[in-house]
Amino acid sequence: MSIGHALLGLLETGPRHGYDLKRVYDEHFGHDRPLAYGQVYSTLSRLLRNGLVEESGVEPGGGPERKRYAITDAGVTDVTEWLVTPESPQIYLQSALYTKVVLALMSGRSAEDVLDAQRVAHLKAMRELTARKRDGDLADQLICDHALFHLEADLRWLELTTARLSDLGKQVAS
Repeated sequence: MSIGHALLGLLETGPRHGYDLKRVYDEHFGHDRPLAYGQVYSTLSRLLRNGLVEESGVEPGGGPERKRYAITDAGVTDVTEWLVTPESPQIYLQSALYTKVVLALMSGRSAEDVLDAQRVAHLKAMRELTARKRDGDLADQLICDHALFHLEADLRWLELTTARLSDLGKQVAS
């Protein structure tokens, strides 16, 4: 995800200072990877330099004064274009797991053991995501659903590959 675009989108709701941007970002998008303060301020600095945000005042605080940032017209245009541009589908034509399966077959090791270990790891992750989804709010449920659907597709691939190991072994040996 583009941190800069996420911060621009948050600034569309009104001017904010870096601390507030971090808090709102983490609340909505940082469940698994909260932003570091340094990342917020370095991103704001880049957005400021590129004319996508501007300083809109200073708020006094208990410590140093806090600069407030507002999105510019150029920033609105940029975030609008980003929102309507589709993300590139993640196509995994050559995965590390496939490489492990082939190398196991080539070396005489058990490719089935490789697939079984991966299946166990996927099922564990799915149980954890299902528990998180059950206890989460709607945003967390949607995030977990996305991850679960990807893991389910991986499991289907694991089953299909297991069923084809004999044929793959013959192909690798030739």
